[in-house]
Amino acid sequence: MPSNDEQQQGSHHQLTLAGLIITLGIIYGDIGTSPLYVMRAIAGTGIVDRETILGAVSLVFWTLTIQTSFKYVSLVLRADNKGEGGIFSLYTLVRRRRKWLLFPAMIGGSAVLSEGMITPPISVSSAIEGLQSIESLHNVHIPTVQITIGIISALFVFQQFGTATVGRFFGPIMLVWFSMLGFLGCIELFGQLSVLQALSPVFAVKMLIHHQHALVLMGAVFLCTTGAEALYADLGHCGKQNIRVSWVFVKICLVLNYLGQAAWCLQFEGEALPLVGDEAINPFYGVMPRWFLPFGITIATMAAIIASQAMISGSFTLVSEAIRLGLLPKLTVIFPTHLKGQLYVPAVNTLLWAGCVFVAIHFKESKYMEAAYGLSVTITMLMSTILLSNFFVMNRVKSVLIWTFLVWYICFEGAFFTANLLKFKDGGYITVVIASVLFALMYIWVIAKQIKDRFIQNVKINDYIDQLISLSNDGSIPKYATNLVFLSSAKSPKKVEEKILYSILANPAKTRRHLLVCLYRCDGRAVYHGVQSQRPGSRRRL
Repeated sequence: MPSNDEQQQGSHHQLTLAGLIITLGIIYGDIGTSPLYVMRAIAGTGIVDRETILGAVSLVFWTLTIQTSFKYVSLVLRADNKGEGGIFSLYTLVRRRRKWLLFPAMIGGSAVLSEGMITPPISVSSAIEGLQSIESLHNVHIPTVQITIGIISALFVFQQFGTATVGRFFGPIMLVWFSMLGFLGCIELFGQLSVLQALSPVFAVKMLIHHQHALVLMGAVFLCTTGAEALYADLGHCGKQNIRVSWVFVKICLVLNYLGQAAWCLQFEGEALPLVGDEAINPFYGVMPRWFLPFGITIATMAAIIASQAMISGSFTLVSEAIRLGLLPKLTVIFPTHLKGQLYVPAVNTLLWAGCVFVAIHFKESKYMEAAYGLSVTITMLMSTILLSNFFVMNRVKSVLIWTFLVWYICFEGAFFTANLLKFKDGGYITVVIASVLFALMYIWVIAKQIKDRFIQNVKINDYIDQLISLSNDGSIPKYATNLVFLSSAKSPKKVEEKILYSILANPAKTRRHLLVCLYRCDGRAVYHGVQSQRPGSRRRL
């Protein structure tokens, strides 16, 4: 009988109101907090220009539509690896097609882990920086870096206890967050309904063609779709139907908020945005009534913490998958709760915490983290495009459709990648350094494992079965256990590593049965082979 936790987990995959609310808390923390910094990156410097604002918001809308809605919600979610998602799950589905697919999987996985070191500081610091928008705090120095590090450190310390209890509140909080985004956007939009014309792709195309800094603006616009990878990575926690339905609500709220921020910015057309201290006011906080700012900042901080938690949990899952695939050395994995997917990897937790603290201290302000953030996301998305196109090939999708998909998204995401490369010196190098170190670790481990496998000799079990049975029946040797299990990596049920048999025979331990078990994954399916020795002449496959 399944436990209550398992029944509850299974119910989250069904299309229910509870499943939709839980999905809001698990899936959308990252992409849901993007309004904190996207419009600031677009309009925060220079003079407010109507064509630029409308063109940028148009790009935001169509990027969310083409990248998030079409690619991830409609297409990528189809690559269901027994209910699990993520770039390594996608690789598991296609790895037998081409050996070189290991490289985009490792590159994408390394970029996701580097993103895990940037998401917490950029989200939390963006929320905390909102305190400067409160009029009574304009002339007060707020230690943003220290507060950010304190919140992040507390979050990482809490990981060892699991998030089962607190996780129940994530969904309702994110429901309040998205409702707030949509409501505030609507209020500001009613005063500038002309902003709605930005939903036409014409404004986006005009800006790309005529604006002299189009590539720079594209780098800022791309931040609106950060977190799209989480829609697939957390597939196993929520189910595709809950993700697809909840995305409709999330997208509407996000678009309304972006339109509202654009309408607020257009009040200052021909001027620079008003300053708060030495910095231009963040349009996200500009759309809030002054009396609502403390509440808005509090909700934003909670949403940022949830976004950080989702990224940390996703990193644990990613590392666990990499270990199972043999891409990383074995690390201690702890299951702090009984809920499916609840993992805690102490070594990864420490590494991510150190990376987050370094990013927070190095950049100090969230606006300087944007370049590194965008670059890591574009790298991940490009790698997922390559893997997904191979998944379509294996599922016999028409070649014309596959090539159309591949060429379009390589160009589309490649353009954003180029735009983010322009900010390489401004912080993008951090992503490259972190991802390169992680990729080198995976690559060296894989090569070392291949070298090790060359020296492993497998022997036929039949040549030793009589000795194993004699050992089991030898009365002069004290009984050690009823069953003694040895795990083998040999892929043939008739063979086992030489060192396993030598270990048994060189250190005799009497047992009733010797169980030699091999477990490996092939195309996402678990395959089990086993040999049991019990009495003379007996040999049975498990």
